[in-house]
Amino acid sequence: MPANPLGVALRNRRAGHHTLVWAHPDLRAPGNLTLTSPAFAHGASIPARYRGRVFGANISPPLAWTPPPAGTVELALIVQDPDVPFGKPATHGLALGIDPALTGIAENALANPSPVPGLRLGKGPLGRRGYAGPMPIKSHGPHAYVFQLFALSRATELPDGFSLDQMLTALAGHLVGRARLDGIYEIS
Repeated sequence: MPANPLGVALRNRRAGHHTLVWAHPDLRAPGNLTLTSPAFAHGASIPARYRGRVFGANISPPLAWTPPPAGTVELALIVQDPDVPFGKPATHGLALGIDPALTGIAENALANPSPVPGLRLGKGPLGRRGYAGPMPIKSHGPHAYVFQLFALSRATELPDGFSLDQMLTALAGHLVGRARLDGIYEIS
């Protein structure tokens, strides 16, 4: 297939990893968790099964993590793409209310509605709740999809449909740990 001229023209434009929630000064915490996926290794390609779809299911990958630190009341997950060619990362998933007793979530657990008891989903920038898989611009090059897991010392009270800004306010000052898993996806 021929290259997409727009993707080629924007190839060197990226929001950057410094724009991720992970880099936010109010969300710094010890890296005392490990986040993994049986579907892909850190820094490796995300299988096409988990790619984004405009129409149809956006299947989220399974995730696993080590036990959170003592005092964790709730886990939160944010999925972002810092390689979009504009000012801030694209949000591909927001989840709150994850039970800290869990050691992971199954494939498609970020579907709307979630099959995980207590898990609440936020809205991405297009108003969609749940996981929106990778859909980078064709020919733009590889994009990182960063799964960011946060351990909180208190429960958040946000209802389903919260925004990223509301989530960040709820997380600030209450983090006791965090972990990160980066996957790569590209449409040549």
